[in-house]
Amino acid sequence: MTQRPTVLFICVKNAGKSQMAEALLRHYAGDTVEVTSAGTRPGSAINATSAEAIAEIGADMSAATPQVLTPEMLRAADRVIILGREAVVEPVNGMHATIETWDIGEPSERGIEGMERMRGVRDDIDARVRNLYQELRSGSTAG
Repeated sequence: MTQRPTVLFICVKNAGKSQMAEALLRHYAGDTVEVTSAGTRPGSAINATSAEAIAEIGADMSAATPQVLTPEMLRAADRVIILGREAVVEPVNGMHATIETWDIGEPSERGIEGMERMRGVRDDIDARVRNLYQELRSGSTAG
């Protein structure tokens, strides 16, 4: 690639998981990767527990705001990643990335709630983001 890769993370509300992934990739990659996130039905504010869990490991999503997914975002991205099982995204004309899904573990299904739940979600996303960053650094944009 002759330019920095563009990554788009998507979830339903763009208040937790996709924002966490965006903050983590930005934390690791700095300005070597263009990263954004969006929601299929965005919420009104960032999930405070998500932001707190991200801050614990040195990343920051405190100034982020949920935004709606647009066809232009899909067309601009080299990687399109849906976090979780809830968001449904159809490809749009002019899009060159494939849509991949990260099936993020849900600790609440095992009775884990609160900050312990959010740390589990964060750690799952963190491991995936680190792997993605290594792929991007090696020059691979395939999903």
